[in-house]
Amino acid sequence: MTEEHTSRRTVIQGLVIGGAAVPFLAACGAASTTSAAKAGTVLAKTSDIPVGGGKIFAEQSVVVTQPTAGVFKAFSAICTHASCTVSSVSGGDIRCACHGSEYAIATGKVVGGPAPRPLPAVKINVKGGSISIA
Repeated sequence: MTEEHTSRRTVIQGLVIGGAAVPFLAACGAASTTSAAKAGTVLAKTSDIPVGGGKIFAEQSVVVTQPTAGVFKAFSAICTHASCTVSSVSGGDIRCACHGSEYAIATGKVVGGPAPRPLPAVKINVKGGSISIA
């Protein structure tokens, strides 16, 4: 290691000496696992959500799925393992690329990977071909 390269350990040790380690480290994993969407926010048209699949709305931290024709579900898009935003919906699963967690599109239950809990449900309204946050 050269003098120009500073390791993560060196940075953290410097923070501990300065007394700032606890707030800094707490912020690393403090992302919320709840939805950031506000009631009334229109997410999509029902025709935008494929049957057997879904769509991620990262800005609102919501994933909307259509497990069977005409049945729409919504969940937090924040993985319960490490608070990453889920990355895809395919093959009947919601997937997180960070560490491989997978959730069922119909229930949000964990079906694979290290996630400790299901994705929390988000209440939605489906009316007139539109999907919005309830």
